[in-house]
Amino acid sequence: MADLEELWIPLVDEPLGSIIEQIQRENPEIGELIESPHRILAFRTFAYIRCGLLLGQLLFDNDVPAYDGSESWIDSLLREPAHHEALTREVRAVAEEIAADPKYADEGPLGPDDDARERFRAFAREHLGSS
Repeated sequence: MADLEELWIPLVDEPLGSIIEQIQRENPEIGELIESPHRILAFRTFAYIRCGLLLGQLLFDNDVPAYDGSESWIDSLLREPAHHEALTREVRAVAEEIAADPKYADEGPLGPDDDARERFRAFAREHLGSS
């Protein structure tokens, strides 16, 4: 397996990264589907591509006001709830497809599970005191 540092290639993520992160915060179940390093990398790659394509299609299909310096065309499009929902559906679809991919079946979550966290808390209480 490749070193994990090799997996974290930088992705140009503005404004797509911010939009996708916001959708993930609004829908925590999306994050639960992609809880491993390889899944996260695949998710970010394909979510950026597919959301970029969807935003381009929305720009093509919808009139946006002329740029006056107050907001970008993306912000203008995302004010429409139907467009935000379309992006949410796209992000969720990418996460579901990545989660269902058998290539990632043996991967565990990124970070400790609840049992490991509780064992750590017990260890810390025992060795560091409860103060």
